[in-house]
Amino acid sequence: MYNRKDYVSDSDWSRFLEFSKDLPTPNIVVNLNTIKKNFIRLQSSFPYAKIYYAIKANPGEPVLKMLAEKGSNFDIASRYELDLIKKFVDDPNRLSYGNTIKKAADIKYFYENGIRMFATDSKDDLKNIAENAPGSRVYVRILVENADTADWPLSRKFGCHPDMAYDLLVLAKQLGLNPWGISFHPGSQQRDIGAWNDAIAKAKYLFHSLEEEEGIRLQMIDMGGGFPASYVDPTNDLETYASEITRFLTEDFGDELPEIILEPGRSLVADSGILTSEVILCSRKNNTALTRWVYIDAGKFNGLIETLDECIKYALVTTKDGDKEGEVIIAGPTCDSMDVMYENTRYKLPITLKQGDRIYWLSTGAYTSTYASVAFNGFPPIKTYYM
Repeated sequence: MYNRKDYVSDSDWSRFLEFSKDLPTPNIVVNLNTIKKNFIRLQSSFPYAKIYYAIKANPGEPVLKMLAEKGSNFDIASRYELDLIKKFVDDPNRLSYGNTIKKAADIKYFYENGIRMFATDSKDDLKNIAENAPGSRVYVRILVENADTADWPLSRKFGCHPDMAYDLLVLAKQLGLNPWGISFHPGSQQRDIGAWNDAIAKAKYLFHSLEEEEGIRLQMIDMGGGFPASYVDPTNDLETYASEITRFLTEDFGDELPEIILEPGRSLVADSGILTSEVILCSRKNNTALTRWVYIDAGKFNGLIETLDECIKYALVTTKDGDKEGEVIIAGPTCDSMDVMYENTRYKLPITLKQGDRIYWLSTGAYTSTYASVAFNGFPPIKTYYM
């Protein structure tokens, strides 16, 4: 259905097939070399920015170790991620607590471990930071209006209106904190580069008005992630994103850019992963049905949660590619009617596909290995291997 060579080179595919041939399915194989190349490419595209890898995208220890050795900083979502990254990073200045939803006890735990940079978007959270992490740098996350053009939007739950962000930064100073900057996230797999332009303009407004009216000089903009991975729907390449975003920044801030932070996750690790699933059953719901149901041993509860509402559309490769194809509905193995990955988006798979054949899900290195149930229906979490 898809040209595998558009996603994985011949040499990497050969290495993957040899590496994975005896592994039980379902499984994910992550190519660490791909992540390394993506990190270097991102550095070169945004030479003025600091990279804080979003651990949640793929918290595999080999991934974290390699990125730490390459000099990456890290965006942390929980105390458990903090405990994990401490194995590879000694300097707490390379870490940021980027979750705006956090317990007071967790703020204290981060502070006790040397973390001094915290995200926020609400008054009560800000007060918790002041009480449990005195004197720390804080940056306020603002809402991004155009986030619905992302394949996986991140608006509504996170961020606040710029007017509230203004008030929070003023309050931060009053509480003895260091009002450090503004953050935003345009949405994961954001295909509209203009989303960054709108958010940067709002950040510029806050920088200017806070300095003019309150004497608060902000130092940093955290632009989140949102850069693309290689799924089915087309996107611009990273260099186009970088060129346009750099232009937006320069138009608003001139040659005196504030500190710029990026929090990539998907764009670094997604293309590194291949999820291997096995066909359990192919069936039709009546004798004249034109569409087959293909049931596999991975599903929404075991690695493929981002097919929820068919938001992320993965490219698929099978062991029968080249044979005549027909429309299918693709579903997982659990006794839950929600465990259907693609029904409205009609994928076509070989009509010769049968029990025991393999379906390879490309670009599955992000939000698959841990974004899953522990044991729904008794199925264990999908296992990840590192190549």
